[in-house]
Amino acid sequence: MALPDFSMRQLLEAGVHFGHQTQRWNPRMGEYIYGDRNGIHIVDLTQTVPMLDQALQVIRDTVAKGGRILMVGTKRQAQKPIAEAAEKSAQFYMNHRWLGGTLTNWKTVSQSINRLKEIDERMAEGAEGLTKRERLSMERDQTKLNASLGGIREMGGVPDLLFVIDVNKEDLAIAEAKKLGIPVVAVVDTNCSPDGVDFIIPGNDDAARAISLYCDLVSRAALDGMSAQLGAAGVDLGAFEEVSEEEATEEEVVETPANAEDTVAVSDEAVSNDAVAKDAPYDLDNKE
Repeated sequence: MALPDFSMRQLLEAGVHFGHQTQRWNPRMGEYIYGDRNGIHIVDLTQTVPMLDQALQVIRDTVAKGGRILMVGTKRQAQKPIAEAAEKSAQFYMNHRWLGGTLTNWKTVSQSINRLKEIDERMAEGAEGLTKRERLSMERDQTKLNASLGGIREMGGVPDLLFVIDVNKEDLAIAEAKKLGIPVVAVVDTNCSPDGVDFIIPGNDDAARAISLYCDLVSRAALDGMSAQLGAAGVDLGAFEEVSEEEATEEEVVETPANAEDTVAVSDEAVSNDAVAKDAPYDLDNKE
C-alpha cells in the first residue's frame, strides 16, 4: 500500500472549497481564503492540497509507530463517516457526544467503559436472574454507554493523535488534547479559528461529500501505516495477499466493494474555483 493519492479535482467535486457566508468568517482563516463568490467564501485549494497531504503523512507515521488515532466528529453529517473510517482502519472514534474529561480524566472514563463491558457480558449470557424491569434498565444503560463510549471501548488509554471534523463544535476535545500535548489534525472551515490545531486542513466541514472524502483518505492513510508497521515487524504481507487471492478463487466470490467511491462527471468549467462557485449548486442547509 501507499499513502492515498487525491487530486484538486476530487476536492472540487466534493465541495471542499466552499466556505461559509462572508459575514460569518473568522479573520484568522484569512490567509487560507482564495476569495468570495455570491456571498460565499472560497477556500484556497492550492494550500489545502499540500496541507492535507502533510496531515495524511502524520496520520500514517503515527500508526506506523504503533500509535492510536482518535477520530472525533459528533455533528450529524460526520457521525456515520467517522465511525466507518475508524472501524475500517482499526482505529477509535467518538461520534455521539464528546464527554468532558474523556482525555484529561481517563481513569473515570475507563470505569464507565468497564461498566459497559460488564453489561455486554451480562446481556450476552441472557441476563439470568433479573426481573423485566431490571433488564430494561440495563438495556437503557447499555444503549447510552455504547453510544458515548462504544468507539473507544478498546482504546486502552489516551490516543497519540486526534483527527477532528469541525473545530468549533469539538473545541473541548481540542482543549483537552492540547492540555495533554496530543497533536491535533483538523478540518478548519472559514468560520473557525485554527488556534490549537497542529495540522490544519482548510476546507468545508459541513458538506457530507467533503466529510466522506476526508474520512476515506484518513482511513486509507492509517491502513498504510498499519502495513508499514507489520512490514517493520517482519510480517510477510505478500503471503497474506496470495492466500486471500487463492481463497477468493476457490470460493468464486465476486463482489463489488460496499465502500466503492461513486464516480461523478463534471464539466471542464467546474475545474476552476470561479466557475464552480458561480455555477455549481451549493447546499446551504448547514451554512447559517
